[in-house]
This record gives sequence, structure tokens and C-alpha cells, in this order.
Amino acid sequence: MISGEELETTVMELIINAGESKSCAMEALNAAKTGKWEEVDQLLTLSLEASKRAHKVQTALIGLDGGQGKVPVNLIMVHAQDHIMTAMLAKEMIEEMINIHRIIQGK
Repeated sequence: MISGEELETTVMELIINAGESKSCAMEALNAAKTGKWEEVDQLLTLSLEASKRAHKVQTALIGLDGGQGKVPVNLIMVHAQDHIMTAMLAKEMIEEMINIHRIIQGK
């Protein structure tokens, strides 16, 4: 069983990494608009790394729970799950928009 303090720290780590992933992806989209392709690629790499960290935390939480309700579900946990899912969706959509920019700009 995970302690309340450990859970809070873990959930905050999930939120921070998911937010970083989404922010880097948004910055990459802004860089794509002006054709800064090296910056785009760096930011997408940072976004992917943050996304992997968030997913690793999420997977650890799922493993701790084992489908048996060992990890309490509270509002902050729901908020964290919302963050990771919206960040993942935003990243996927942003990557598609960047690919459209690449095509339009001939890159």
C-alpha cells in the first residue's frame, strides 16, 4: 500500500510531466508556424521524453493498484489522469498539424 504522501508526490510527478509534454508540443507547433524546424524537432523530442516519464508514473500506479483498489482514487488522481490523457491527445494532434506545416512549407 502506498502512503498518502507518496501518492501525492507521485500524482504531482504525473501532472508535471504530462504538462511539460503538452507545453513542449505547443511550443513545437508555434515554432513550426515560422519554419524553425530544428527547434520543432528538439521540442518534439522533449515532449516525447516528458510523455514517457508521465506514462512510466501512470504504469507504476496501475501496477501498485493491481486492479484491486489499493490506490485510492480521489479528485487529484482523477485530475492527474485527465492531464495525461489530454496531453497525449494534444501531442498526437499537434504532431499532425506540424506535419501539415512541413508539407505546406515544403520541409
